[in-house]
Amino acid sequence: MVQSHEQRSISVVTPVYNGEASISELCRRLAEVLPRISAQHEVILVNDGSRDRSWDIISDLCSQSPAVRGLNLMRNYGQHNALLCGIRAAKYDLVVTMDDDLQHPPEEIPRLLARLEEGFDVVYGAPEAERNGLLRAIASRITRLALRTTVGADVARNVSAFRLFRTQLREAFASYQSPFVSIDVLLTWATTRFGAATVSFQKRYSGSSNYTFTKLVRFALDMMTGFSTVPLQLASLIGFACTVFGLGVFTYVFVRYCLEGSVAGFPFLASIIAIFSGAQLFALGVIGEYLARMHFRSMKRPAYVVRTTT
Repeated sequence: MVQSHEQRSISVVTPVYNGEASISELCRRLAEVLPRISAQHEVILVNDGSRDRSWDIISDLCSQSPAVRGLNLMRNYGQHNALLCGIRAAKYDLVVTMDDDLQHPPEEIPRLLARLEEGFDVVYGAPEAERNGLLRAIASRITRLALRTTVGADVARNVSAFRLFRTQLREAFASYQSPFVSIDVLLTWATTRFGAATVSFQKRYSGSSNYTFTKLVRFALDMMTGFSTVPLQLASLIGFACTVFGLGVFTYVFVRYCLEGSVAGFPFLASIIAIFSGAQLFALGVIGEYLARMHFRSMKRPAYVVRTTT
């Protein structure tokens, strides 16, 4: 359904981490774009435990404009946890999520909006060209591979932090309680109507990315074990393959014993034991990861805690 400018309302949610140099410029550019595409709008800045003056600047921006709201978290919980906090606080019909470093140009929001009105529930801003270094590119591929195991190849292909979706989708994960959060996975709980629009990503306004290679790989592993059963299936497959291999070795040894009377080869026996021991430890490790996830969820540890709001 295509909405007119007078009917449309938008909430922009941005997690902020050490973004003192860019958030004022971000709000300035949003203030130019949003009135042209919506009758009502707001900008929600979620301070995710920044160690600079980000919260002071957010407070100043809130005092200068009634359209800006600030949420100050108790500590650094992570980008997706901060996004979940902001999404739950949004009060308008559509939600835009974007980074605080201006790599996602506010001027591209109308493109996402036009694509959403073609009948989609979620639209991702797909960059025209990736501008990551080698390690970051490898980590991004690992993350997308992990995402494919949980949301499917079609969705994972275009996933980015620049999203536009209908606010009502949050009802699907309103009761979600876990410190392990993936907004993209949670959105798949509500809809299958995903789309993408090619947009122009820009260079960071200042500083460097807070997502290191290690953090991206850790996030990918958390996503696979927190929202997918693929690792368990892989462990079962490896166990089955080792069992078949073991039966083959037993057949070989039995036949040689019948023909020659004895079978020599301690190194061969030791290597077989090592293979089976490794397979067992791998399977136990995967099961342990799932037990850890169950343990944390049984504790009902919150995804975030808000210190103050403006």
